[in-house]
Amino acid sequence: MFEAAELGRKVSKKEFDAAAPALRMDMVDVQQRLRQADFPVILVFAGVDGAGKGRSVNLLNEWMDPRWIRSLAYDAASQEEQERPRYWRYWRDLPAKGEIGAFLSAWYSNPILDHVHDRIDRADLDTRLERIATFEKTLADDGALILKFWMHLSKDQQKKRLKRLEKDPHQSWRVTKKDWRNFKRYDRFIAAAERTIMRTSTGRAPWMIVEGADHRYRALTVLTTIRDAINKQLENRRTEAEVRRQITAKPAPKKAKAAKPDPETPTAADTLIHQPTILDRLDMTQSVSRDDYSRLLKVERARLNTLFQKAKAKDISSLLVFEGWDAGGKGGSIRRMMAALDARDYRVLPFAAPTDEEKAQHYLWRFWRCMPRAGRVTVFDRSWYGRLLVERVEGFATESEWGRAYGEINDFEAQLVEHGDVLVKYWLNITKDEQEARFKNRDVTPYKRWKLTDEDWRNREKWDLYEQAVNDMVERTSTLTAPWTLVEANDKRFARLKVIRTFSEALEKRLG
Repeated sequence: MFEAAELGRKVSKKEFDAAAPALRMDMVDVQQRLRQADFPVILVFAGVDGAGKGRSVNLLNEWMDPRWIRSLAYDAASQEEQERPRYWRYWRDLPAKGEIGAFLSAWYSNPILDHVHDRIDRADLDTRLERIATFEKTLADDGALILKFWMHLSKDQQKKRLKRLEKDPHQSWRVTKKDWRNFKRYDRFIAAAERTIMRTSTGRAPWMIVEGADHRYRALTVLTTIRDAINKQLENRRTEAEVRRQITAKPAPKKAKAAKPDPETPTAADTLIHQPTILDRLDMTQSVSRDDYSRLLKVERARLNTLFQKAKAKDISSLLVFEGWDAGGKGGSIRRMMAALDARDYRVLPFAAPTDEEKAQHYLWRFWRCMPRAGRVTVFDRSWYGRLLVERVEGFATESEWGRAYGEINDFEAQLVEHGDVLVKYWLNITKDEQEARFKNRDVTPYKRWKLTDEDWRNREKWDLYEQAVNDMVERTSTLTAPWTLVEANDKRFARLKVIRTFSEALEKRLG
């Protein structure tokens, strides 16, 4: 695979000086046009030590406006990073739409080095590479332009490069003992790199192997590739937007006059409306008396506190996801449960429509940023499931966007559980009649009136659409590692007890 990157390609100083001015202007121009685009550019630099990864990023910042470039290099995970799932630090650092992110020693570094140094076997390497491919696909499906550069040197070239840098008093800092340890395993490193490139070079996230011996050749190759790829992506986006505009502007064809339906024959709409959903199986009559509730609430809170303290001592984090109908009792359930914990140990995060900053990122970005530290609890009052509920029903996401979100969310949650976090997902269910009664009660109760909006009433008109969306959500995202808990919430006391009890059971299971 790497033979073509050991051919000794070179660019003379004269050739470079002749090409550089025009290329530099092109880079500035393409960056300015990218600033108005609806996608980010993600550049991954990996490869042999001393092959010019860092210098390529430095040149990129020199020839373009560094204000719109995020240059990110990763070392061993900090304590803060170790307390979160592995990809937390990468999601946190993703560039916004219209910007460029240049990543060094990023998500490819540890899997390759772990395999080279016999910390993981080939099967584990392949598993890690599958995770990377899924991560990149998630970003690319959302529109990100991903370019990956493998900077290569032959074994002899690398040895000469490292020795030359060591002898230069101004460059010797670039060479470390770690570089020489890696050099001793060069052949294993190249074998792991070849497997990595073969398994993760895709049409949407391709690898380009760059011969790194000649710095001028390397610079022109990397920069022209970036320039051409951004230009192509910009053109593709323009074409797609024009096609969408034409489709939208095209008048709808006249419908043929429909035959009068046979009253005895059910229509497709009738069939759809009367299809049962998973929510229909719930016994919504379940309730708890006031006296029993007062007694059981104390018991369940004490149990939860005991279990939480054990989990905290073991640095086990918890994420609680609350979804449900408007007026379903999410807030009340959260308050009763959190009363069992110290306020310093949890955060309750309510999510509404995304801000402009959040719209400039993948929809999961704002949730990845909120992962709890070790031993803490984060409560999501509304969550990433908005993509499958309100964004689907209200048309804020296209069918393609919410359709692929099922898999994206399952992968996201799998990473949380694999990290050792406790993840509990609640859907608080009430009947349509109960919701109407609660709305009317809020309307006449001064301290509750602020909770009721015109949008709440409008959403009732789409009850059936939301119910089908909930059914699909539970059916496709209730997994063995991250199951949904459906809470019968017509009776608030019953719902609150079930919510607390479910969290306690999840902690017990995690603690073993």
